[in-house]
Amino acid sequence: MKTFTQTDIGSKRSSNQDYCLSGLFPDGTAWAVVCDGMGGANGGATASFVACTTIAEVLQKDYAPEAPLRELMESAVAQANAKVYGLSLENEDLSGMGTTVVCAAAGGGKTSVLHAGDSRAYLYSEGSLRQVTRDHSVVQELIDSGQLTPEEAKWFPGRSMITRALGTEPELQTDFGEFDFPEGSLLLICSDGLSNYCSDDFLQDFLREHPAGDLPGLLIQYANEQGGSDNITVAVIEG
Repeated sequence: MKTFTQTDIGSKRSSNQDYCLSGLFPDGTAWAVVCDGMGGANGGATASFVACTTIAEVLQKDYAPEAPLRELMESAVAQANAKVYGLSLENEDLSGMGTTVVCAAAGGGKTSVLHAGDSRAYLYSEGSLRQVTRDHSVVQELIDSGQLTPEEAKWFPGRSMITRALGTEPELQTDFGEFDFPEGSLLLICSDGLSNYCSDDFLQDFLREHPAGDLPGLLIQYANEQGGSDNITVAVIEG
């Protein structure tokens, strides 16, 4: 198992409010966390940094090979939520801050993904790619209700509005999924600074054509070439 991560400010923003971390547990299971902050430059950067570092700390401290990953991830994200929410109440400059989160781990032929917000995880396995997270966003709700088509959603003015975020409320509802992860699979996690520019077909071809270790840098380069309108973060777990 290997992990590769990279984050970039993009071409239009004055600060980077994304944050990501990854690593390996002692038994070789890989983990990664991607957060995309919101709430102004200071608030967004603080939220993503505090959330990501807190989650990583809890994962590494409490990981046990025999314990369910879902419980570990939910505990780590809940502790991060409490910390970010508490800081937003203590400091007026940070009021209302929050962040998306994708927390993932892979090993033993399985990958587990927990998320809130519109940062995404894609599973690439046996030549085929699929999105394994579902955006918690206004646009996704409009698509689900039939008020927007996926094509119309690409240009919807409120496409960045999310319906769940870590740190904005005392409790956070997350979604969890577990998927087969055979040898040679990849898990791609990204903020919307990348996914806003990429179709599933494009990503599938891109992952097929490039080595896993090159993907974060090349995908960030691609997003910047398309406009780089937001911060861009990419994490890859290679099985």
